[in-house]
Amino acid sequence: MKLTRKLALLLLIGLLVPGVAGAADTVKIGLLAPLTGFAAADGLSVLNSVQLAVERVNQDGGLLGRQVELVYYDDRADGKEAVALSRKLIQQDRVAGVVGGSYSTPSRAVAPIFEDEEIPFVAAYAVHPDVTTSGKYCFRNGFLGMVEGKSAGYVSVELLKAKKIALLTSDNDFGRTLAEGFKAYLGDQGKAAQIVFEQTYPFKEKDFKPYLSKVKETNPDLLFASGYYFQTGPIVQQARELGLDVQILGEEGADSPKFLEIAGASAEGFVIVTNLDRDDPRPVVQDFLKTFEQRYQIQPDMVGASAYDAFMIICDGIRRAGSTDGPAIQQAIAATKDYNGLTGVLKGFTDIGEVVKEVQVQIVKDGRFRHFGVVQDMTLITP
Repeated sequence: MKLTRKLALLLLIGLLVPGVAGAADTVKIGLLAPLTGFAAADGLSVLNSVQLAVERVNQDGGLLGRQVELVYYDDRADGKEAVALSRKLIQQDRVAGVVGGSYSTPSRAVAPIFEDEEIPFVAAYAVHPDVTTSGKYCFRNGFLGMVEGKSAGYVSVELLKAKKIALLTSDNDFGRTLAEGFKAYLGDQGKAAQIVFEQTYPFKEKDFKPYLSKVKETNPDLLFASGYYFQTGPIVQQARELGLDVQILGEEGADSPKFLEIAGASAEGFVIVTNLDRDDPRPVVQDFLKTFEQRYQIQPDMVGASAYDAFMIICDGIRRAGSTDGPAIQQAIAATKDYNGLTGVLKGFTDIGEVVKEVQVQIVKDGRFRHFGVVQDMTLITP
């Protein structure tokens, strides 16, 4: 009878005090990703990659003597949906941290909520500045849009030697922010290169030939086509169908096996700025690439690798903090230095939670993304 009362008391303590439920308890980490809707391919890559990360952590003994439990929901890349799910992660699931495995719109929407609740939130690849300006509990493992845009400008001028540049930009936060960064870099370079054509296109556009015909008339050296894989894939394919024989540069939105599938043979020679180098010799990278492709029978991509890193950054913070307490984890993540991530060695985070790391440049060769170059200039990669 005494044992029963003691057990009841322990269970009651576990219910009232988070993290004191005993050795059988788990450390819960949340994930929001677009598992259905227009971005479902990205969401699946995110989920698959983070599940590999969970396996690795648990095989290594978990965190603080407990196994890690992933709690994930489908936000459909929708801000309102993400807000409701974020409250569920906080109030029902009581997570220690959250991976933002979705696009900028839902990530921007939920960041202030996690800030208010003092729960560390690491956006995997969303580019909008509002994600981190929400407060000190919000971090970004991917690149700020301005950083990626400026790096694309650098690649255009310094690596691809372009003088006359055309811009095709997706008419949303993602596309506009990248274009802004690209033009800012060209402005800093004076007359080293000039924009001879600039056009935005509707988010759901499918027929790009009218825009590409106008691009062709300006006879540029390079076309910077910013957008997601379901936009840049058709752009590249239709450009070649029109006989537009020009170097095409994209960015992380095109870093997907779906881009390769849509563009087909037209993808050869396409260059992107991104944060995953498939030819990075470090074991952490090559082991992930091999395991992912063997298990899921598809090439890994930037969104998956970025989400893997975001999850591991939270785990590393919990481990170094020695606690699942939000403020302690936040301080540990903020102090991260020289972290050996899949998407490069993270030099650290700025005071507002922006990552500092090299920007990778990939080129499509024989139907796969391969190393083409790297942007190391600290004035470009530091937000």
